[in-house]
Amino acid sequence: MHAAAVRFELFVPESRSLKAKRAAIRPIVDSLRHKHHLSVAEVDHQDTWQRAAIAVAVVAESDGHLRELLAGVDRLIANAPGVELLDTETAWLDPDPAPLGEV
Repeated sequence: MHAAAVRFELFVPESRSLKAKRAAIRPIVDSLRHKHHLSVAEVDHQDTWQRAAIAVAVVAESDGHLRELLAGVDRLIANAPGVELLDTETAWLDPDPAPLGEV
């Protein structure tokens, strides 16, 4: 099993309200959830008009496929209209060689 969680810090320059910010963030979150079948959530800056942080969790059968999925997520977010990608932080889950049920 190969897994990673990625946090994306975003700037929403045209936002003048929380409603406008969510209108810019919602298509990104919905696309990642429904089209790409990934777990995603807005995780920080909920009360800030021009900042957002979303996190994505990805699990794949191989390291290569995991990196391919993450590259696609990164491209989608970096090219999303109305937002600027400020920072990305990735946490990798190291595969455990022990079989399930053993500690």
